[in-house]
Amino acid sequence: MTNNGSRRILVTSALPYINGVKHLGNLAGSMLPADIYARFQRLRGHDVLYICATDEHGTPAELAAQAAGIDVRAYCDEQHEIQKKAGDDFLLSYDHFGRSSGEENARLTQHFANVLEANDLIEERVMEQVYSVDDGRFLPDRYVEGTCPHCAFEKARGDQCDNCGRLLDPVDLINPYSAVSGSKNVEIRETRHLFLQQSKMQDTIREWIEAATDWPPLARSIALKWLDEGLRDRAITRDLSWGVPVLNPDGSVREGFENKVFYVWFDAPIEYIGATEEWAKINGEPDAWRRWWRTDEGADDVEYVQFMGKDNVAFHTVGFPVTILGSKEPWKLVDSLKAFNWVTWYGGKFSTSNKRGVFMDQALDLLPADYWRWYLTSNAPEGSDAAFTWEGFQSAINSDLANVLGNFVNRITKYCASKFDGKVPDAGEPGDAEAWIAAELETRLPQLVQHYENMEFRKAAAETRAIWAAGNEYLTKAEPWVKYKTDVDAAAIGVRTGLNLAALFGIIAQPIIPEAAAMILDALGVPNDRRTMTPEALSDVSALLDALPRGHEITPPDVLFRKIEDEQVAEWTERFGGEPA
Repeated sequence: MTNNGSRRILVTSALPYINGVKHLGNLAGSMLPADIYARFQRLRGHDVLYICATDEHGTPAELAAQAAGIDVRAYCDEQHEIQKKAGDDFLLSYDHFGRSSGEENARLTQHFANVLEANDLIEERVMEQVYSVDDGRFLPDRYVEGTCPHCAFEKARGDQCDNCGRLLDPVDLINPYSAVSGSKNVEIRETRHLFLQQSKMQDTIREWIEAATDWPPLARSIALKWLDEGLRDRAITRDLSWGVPVLNPDGSVREGFENKVFYVWFDAPIEYIGATEEWAKINGEPDAWRRWWRTDEGADDVEYVQFMGKDNVAFHTVGFPVTILGSKEPWKLVDSLKAFNWVTWYGGKFSTSNKRGVFMDQALDLLPADYWRWYLTSNAPEGSDAAFTWEGFQSAINSDLANVLGNFVNRITKYCASKFDGKVPDAGEPGDAEAWIAAELETRLPQLVQHYENMEFRKAAAETRAIWAAGNEYLTKAEPWVKYKTDVDAAAIGVRTGLNLAALFGIIAQPIIPEAAAMILDALGVPNDRRTMTPEALSDVSALLDALPRGHEITPPDVLFRKIEDEQVAEWTERFGGEPA
């Protein structure tokens, strides 16, 4: 914690893979909650660094470039810009969105590999790997499919079974075939690779995870499950041309590894550090990244929080920590890891490869980002998988955003404009209705803050909505439009309190729906330095309910949210699907 009491918080979300714009399930399970958490902590007054990047190495990038008929580097250049734009359009507040193909990541990856080998945690081994005769190539783990030897799931990948969750070795699959071509003409051939000896770190990793008692339950339970099964040594190089080359400490290519690169899952998490170094260079402080990652240079007071889908937990609770701890260097380890279940699409998973579901760019063609941000957060897949349906989406937007928030802001600002010349009224004294809403806020605002601190985003959205709903109930109790007929002063206190509630509603909406929140706060003329959620700003409820200067001019905003009509739902169902799989 810094001298002024603010915290230093490093936030990373799992790197989106380079091959195509991500679907809404990817967004909901890593990038969006990371953004919401980063926004909230900034509003609390803390020093936040939110880092993400495109994950650009590996076979999928090679195959996608080949299909597009362009060089793999050119393909990644193009796709990085597309994904960066999608993130910007979804209002993701990255401090930096980097690239795992950058020279910073290559240098760091090679450094870690050499240090780990010096610490007797890497060794060369001859291994058996699946070779596709028809494709003319060794197949990376995820490009071998077959039947899981543990649960008999017939579509298991060579690295992991999505059905039972076990990490696999492709040579263990029953009836393996190439996921590239579908060919069953595959052989087991020998090839030499570097192995990270995770088994030697079993006790160290277990001790570290068992000490992480404040981790959210999903991530911790998945990590302990893998440890209970026993850590296996894993190959960290692959027979590919696109990736981080395997070099000796003197910079020369390692003998026998001229046509090999590091495994994408070895170098991808290291890019969190690499992207931070990119950020530092861009900002003209090339060594500033060290204060976030080196505990001997200031990172000992950093809180590091990672966000990801549950399928990425193994690599972040085992693989990457083995790299960090095994280096025996003073690197920052994650303090809390928030994992998410799946967002399902009518009985199945969203899928990039199968083009199943709605993708980020398509979503924004339909409606602005805030609509999607709200629904995906209020329906976040935290305790279990969460189903996306068009009907659920329509209901949440129409009820929560259009009726509860939008209608409140619209009613109170327009009434102020028509009856009080668009100025915050000065007359009237608080009564029973104002005491009621103050008591509600004194209970609910601390609960909202705690949900965010606990990274319980679904509960945070529900509490935000409950506060908005309390505002509507307040107006029902205060009845300024009724009282205006007989007692203008009594109406004035209702309007003044209502306007201040609208400002508060905009402030607490900022983490989830930043665009609409800004429209509300701009319409009410709330200065930027008064839009915070610091403890000081939220602790005095009576001050919150009288924060706008009396006589201050406001302007009713345009319609904040338009309701989704049945005809739109029918059109989208026809376009994207929606029948149970």
